[in-house]
Amino acid sequence: MKDLKHLIYFEDLLQEANNKLVQQAKSEGKYAIGYTCFFMPEVLLDLPGCFSVRLRAPRCTSPDIATYYMSARVCHYGRSLFERALEGGYNFLDAQMATETCTVTCRFQEHLQRMDVIKNPNFFCEFIDVPFKKTENSYVHYREQLRFHVLGKLHEKLGVDVSDEALMAAIEQQNEVSRLINEIGDYRKLDNPTITGYEFAVIQLVSLTCPKYLILPYLRETAEELKTREPDAKPDFRCKVVLAGSENDDPDFTKLIESCGARVVCDRYCYGAVESRQIIHVAEGQDPLDAIARHYLDASNCPRFMPQDVMRGRKKELARLVKEYKADGLIVASNKFCEYWSYERVIDTIVMKRDFDIPVCSIEKEYINAASGQLRTRFQAFVESVEIKKIQEGK
Repeated sequence: MKDLKHLIYFEDLLQEANNKLVQQAKSEGKYAIGYTCFFMPEVLLDLPGCFSVRLRAPRCTSPDIATYYMSARVCHYGRSLFERALEGGYNFLDAQMATETCTVTCRFQEHLQRMDVIKNPNFFCEFIDVPFKKTENSYVHYREQLRFHVLGKLHEKLGVDVSDEALMAAIEQQNEVSRLINEIGDYRKLDNPTITGYEFAVIQLVSLTCPKYLILPYLRETAEELKTREPDAKPDFRCKVVLAGSENDDPDFTKLIESCGARVVCDRYCYGAVESRQIIHVAEGQDPLDAIARHYLDASNCPRFMPQDVMRGRKKELARLVKEYKADGLIVASNKFCEYWSYERVIDTIVMKRDFDIPVCSIEKEYINAASGQLRTRFQAFVESVEIKKIQEGK
């Protein structure tokens, strides 16, 4: 296929958290607000005068200093983030809006708060408590946490406009990004997709890590470009897969899978688009903050929600995605020592095959893929097993 016009530029933006568009927004006097988890609604961090940056630690391979503070028995993702902070990679942040969700990212954010790591005199870190259930009490509690710890602190410390009008403007901008990402992602549902999983992963990540008002023109142009993009005459993949799992902000992991013959057609993982790019709906007369709180709790299929009916619902949702995207199998990848996804991955490996007859490849990996040779062998074997299954079924 013809190369996407802005792909190299997008790849360059992902090399550092403090990328060119972040620097441009900062030079215009806007505040950079960091976050690590879906449950910190990015739409609230994109209010007028500030912008959200979902934190990453690209190319961090040896978080030795962070390990000294955080132990070697915690997820490589959290240690890599803290290593990058110790290196000065997040000094551009004006605030870190933290969630008490994933234990390791919580520890990372506590270190930012207590150790004076960020060399910005106005930097502050604020935590919110996120419910473990989706009940009416949960919605109210979550909404009031967002009102006090996010909107209240942004207004108090940075003078950010948190009026209903400002919230509606932020929702409108968020929804435009989501519509564009979904439009781009729909091409992956084709029998012969006109966008690779790697390309989509890069595009989704820049929408999370760059100021939205600056990345939107590039997203619009890319969406328009894909309307006329022609697929390769002969598909360069042997099967199609859904990729699910924990924190994954490394497009090269998707590229590795695709180099083994499996086209990644759907991203159901932290930093993926399945949940973060759903449209936020505000009913007539509804408090915008209430709509946001309900949206983020309802949209999530995070394994931290543990009631049996919710757990079964997550498996049904994975099966639905496999069907919707015409995938042949499922790859579930969890980071080593991941508290929630280690259990979820094991359950998915058994249930998705047993109850839905979906082939599953189960992978435990580090945040950055140093053992690419071992992973390549696993993926190649999985692709071959999927092909054999299709032959046996006469497909």
